[in-house]
Amino acid sequence: MTEQRDSPQTDLDWVHVFRAGSPTASGDSGPPGSDPTDVSAPVLLMLHGTGGDEQEILALADALDPGATVLAPRGRVTEGGMLRWFRRLSEGVFDVEDVVLRAGELAGFIARARQHYDLGGRRIIAVGFSNGANIALATALLHPDVLDRVVAFSGMFPLDDRALATDLADTTVLMLNGRSDLMAPLASADRAAATLLGRGAQVDRELRDGGHGIAATDVAAARAWLARPMQTRA
Repeated sequence: MTEQRDSPQTDLDWVHVFRAGSPTASGDSGPPGSDPTDVSAPVLLMLHGTGGDEQEILALADALDPGATVLAPRGRVTEGGMLRWFRRLSEGVFDVEDVVLRAGELAGFIARARQHYDLGGRRIIAVGFSNGANIALATALLHPDVLDRVVAFSGMFPLDDRALATDLADTTVLMLNGRSDLMAPLASADRAAATLLGRGAQVDRELRDGGHGIAATDVAAARAWLARPMQTRA
């Protein structure tokens, strides 16, 4: 079942898609051992990149696990008519105050969606591309009690010099980056990884030749990471 929410709701006021898991769709195509009907099966929180939306990012969810339960909200910031998750001051320069604000809003949405869709204690794993990866990393850094699993495709460090006091001992992140990515420079991705590690998180990284985007090798690496028991068990 796919539920489209595109009008204000008293309990979940955010445009989004919710798609309940389907064991028939998953079959042998999803990560080994995944069972979307299991009350402990994780939920994929799909976060689109700049210019994408909650419908477009579903294709990535299908590539990772077509039978997964999926929650895909829409970014609430626009830039040149394109949807984003937070404001930026210029190319590669983020409005950090807005990043912090929007990460808090996303954390609130996750908490409300967990209750609204009766997700109980199921683990929520954020899967983001580009700007979506950046808001996922920001939310994990600032609100690890709400989000402690992230797959970041072509992500970078989103918080500049913001001081952090969070304990990320229970947080695990997979970062997938291109070595020659001009939009998410490797130095910034390195800083994100170092910051996460410094706060106690476990960080797995996959680097490939090439630039911004999602390669087939990235998808394969993410599928393998998602299949690991420590990611899928709440």
